Amino acid sequence: MVTDLKEFAKTAKPSVAVVGLGGAGCNITTWIAEKGITGGRIIAANTDVNHLYVQKADKVILLGEKLCKGHGCGGYPEMGAQATKENIAELKAELEGSNLVFLVAGLGGGTGTGAIPVVAELTRELGSLTIGCVTIPFTIEMSRREKAREAINLLAASCDSVVIIDNSKLREVAGNLPLKEALNVANALVGAFVKNLTDTITQPSLVNLDFADLRAVMERGGISSIGIGEGDGADRVAKAVAQAISTPLLEVSDISESYGVLIHIVGGEDLTLEEVAVTGEMIMDKVPNTKRIIWGAKVDNNLTGKVRVMAVLTGVESPFVSGKVKEEAVVVEEAPKPEPKPEPPKPKPAPRVEAPKPQPKVEEKSNNTYIWIGVILLIILILLWYFTR
Repeated sequence: MVTDLKEFAKTAKPSVAVVGLGGAGCNITTWIAEKGITGGRIIAANTDVNHLYVQKADKVILLGEKLCKGHGCGGYPEMGAQATKENIAELKAELEGSNLVFLVAGLGGGTGTGAIPVVAELTRELGSLTIGCVTIPFTIEMSRREKAREAINLLAASCDSVVIIDNSKLREVAGNLPLKEALNVANALVGAFVKNLTDTITQPSLVNLDFADLRAVMERGGISSIGIGEGDGADRVAKAVAQAISTPLLEVSDISESYGVLIHIVGGEDLTLEEVAVTGEMIMDKVPNTKRIIWGAKVDNNLTGKVRVMAVLTGVESPFVSGKVKEEAVVVEEAPKPEPKPEPPKPKPAPRVEAPKPQPKVEEKSNNTYIWIGVILLIILILLWYFTR
C-alpha cells in the first residue's frame, strides 16, 4: 500500500510550466533556471535568435522563423503575435498536460507584448490554471506603457490572474542601487514569485500550500499586485508585513477590496509558529472583505534572524489598467474664472472750449478794377459827344 501511495504521489504532483516570452521574459526564466526550480519545466521563446541562443531553459523556441527570420520583430506587437501563431502547434505540444502555467514577459516592446495574449488563449483552451507575470515600463515611457496597457487588457480576458510589476515602483525598493542592479531587481522579483510558488506547491513545506489552494485564490482573480517585505530584529514580522503591504509593486485603488490573498512566509530555523500566525493575522486585518486567504511557510537556512513575506493581492483595481491615470492627466479642470470687478465710473471730460474759427476773408476788389471801369465809361461818353454834335 505504501508503495502505491508513493507512486500515486509522484503522478499527483501538479505539472508546472514556466514560459518566458520575448527578451525580458527570457531573462527572467534564465534567472529562475540559474537559481534552480523544483517541479517546474522552463520554456524560453523569442523572435531574436541571438538573444535566445544564450538563454538557459529546458526548451527554447524560435518564434516566427519565417516571418522574423531570427531578427526580432522591431517593437511591433502585431508582428510578435503573428510570429507566435506561426509556432502555435509547437507551443501546444510543449504545454499540453500542464496543470499550472506561468507566462512571463516584459510588456511595452514587440515579442513579449504580442506573444503573451496568444499563448494565454492557448493555455486557457488546454484547461491550465494560467498566471501571467509581467512588468510594465517606467512612467516616462508613455508610448510603451500604452502598448503594455492594451496587452494587459487582452491578457486579462484569457489569464486567471495577471501579476503586474510596475518598473516605476522599483524606486521604492531599489532606488539607491546602481542602475544595472536596480533593473535586475524586477527580474528577481518576478523570478522569486514564480520559483517560490512552484517550489511550495510541488514540495513539502513547513506550512503546505497545495495546488487546489492556489486555484481557489488565483482562478479568475483578474489583476493582481505583489508586495514583498523583509524584516529583522525583535519586530521583524511587523516590519516585513508593513513593507509588503505599504509598497505594492503596482498602484492599487483599495487593497481592502481584494478578491483573494496569497501569503508566503520564509524564515530561518528560528522562525516560530507564532510569527507565522501573526503574519497572516496582520495581513488579514488589511483585507477584511475577503475570506479567500491562503498561506504557506518555508524554512530557508540563509535567512536566519530574518523573515521575508510575499503578499499577492488578487482581483484588485489598478488606475493604470483602468486608464484613470491617463484620463486624469488629460482632462484638466479649468479653474473658475474670477468675476470681473466693476470698473469705477470714469470722470466726464471737461467741455472743451474751441477757439473761434477764423472767418474766411472776402477778397476786396482790387482798385485797378475800378480804374478800368472809369476809363471805359469816359471813352463811351467822349464817343457819344463826338457823334451827336
